[in-house]
Amino acid sequence: MNNPIALTCPISIQRYPHVLLAHGGGGTLMHQLIDQLIAPAFGNPLLNVQQDAATLPWPSSNPSSNPSSNPTSLPSPRLAFTTDSYVVHPLFFPGGDIGTLAVNGTVNDLAMVGARPLYLSVGLIVEEGLPMETLWRVVQSMQQAAAIANVHIVTGDTKVVDRGKGDGLFINTAGIGVMEYPQAIAPQQVQPGDVVLVNGDLGRHGIAIMAVRSGLEFETTIESDCAPLADAVLEMLAAGVEIHGLRDLTRGGLASALNEIAAAAHVEIAIAEVCIPVQEEVRGACEILGLDPLYIANEGRFVACIPAKDAERAIAILRAHSSSTGSEPCIIGEVKAAAQGIVTMTSRIGAQRMVDMLSGEQLPRIC
Repeated sequence: MNNPIALTCPISIQRYPHVLLAHGGGGTLMHQLIDQLIAPAFGNPLLNVQQDAATLPWPSSNPSSNPSSNPTSLPSPRLAFTTDSYVVHPLFFPGGDIGTLAVNGTVNDLAMVGARPLYLSVGLIVEEGLPMETLWRVVQSMQQAAAIANVHIVTGDTKVVDRGKGDGLFINTAGIGVMEYPQAIAPQQVQPGDVVLVNGDLGRHGIAIMAVRSGLEFETTIESDCAPLADAVLEMLAAGVEIHGLRDLTRGGLASALNEIAAAAHVEIAIAEVCIPVQEEVRGACEILGLDPLYIANEGRFVACIPAKDAERAIAILRAHSSSTGSEPCIIGEVKAAAQGIVTMTSRIGAQRMVDMLSGEQLPRIC
């Protein structure tokens, strides 16, 4: 009998007989799960790029034709499509809630391939017993976030699960955007000589949630950086900034994003600790909790790899958006030639160390 379904699991059942929280944490285990179990099952040229959003040919193309073997060079116009699920706990946190997170997170995934976000779908999985006022507040937050991001919620679904089976509320959002610029933004495009910049300070989202969970109080409230990023990216593209690589710094934080880019481009990304912006309150909270800001999730931050000639122009554009991101953009490193993809960091005292992919789960349920 010809059966194309593999009968053995590519991930060692003996080593991981059950799914762990770390399998969704943005680090090594999550990438193993995707690369060894999920991607082989659905693999095709469009999926295999493993971008934040898929870049698709315009629908007028022949639907029976095979996907392009090089999706990063698809002719214009193109569509971008993405989906994400949100299980954050608690549902409300300083600077946002699960509703704003669901809208902005999906909008930002579209922005990371250079798309203008247009339409969202919303799937609500509601636990029986959730206060109706809570659901109303979340729906209102989603409406407000969509208006700010200039996207329309055009379809959706609602399911209710038994009491005790859903932890209050889970949300899935999918998004469609249009690619207005011919430039291909993908980690494979990153080149030696590029500079590496971030659009603001790191770690606020994860620490804001952990502070609420742990009952920690600081002199000033640490608020999530949750915000839409499409306008800043589109303005850079309109100004002719040659963006090679983009990643929003969600699960796994800056370290995981840089490792993903370095592995795909086969380069060394060298960063300097003194250049990485972290608020003092966040740094202090990390020291108390034993966390590393490099690995903490953000929801309004991205890392970009661009030619050095465009750096000043990009910084100026991002600085104009700093009122919405709440922090100054800055260059944190450079891309170098290397035999294999690695990330290195020069510490504050001048020592150099490797920055590996997150191996476990620092902060579960933060998005």
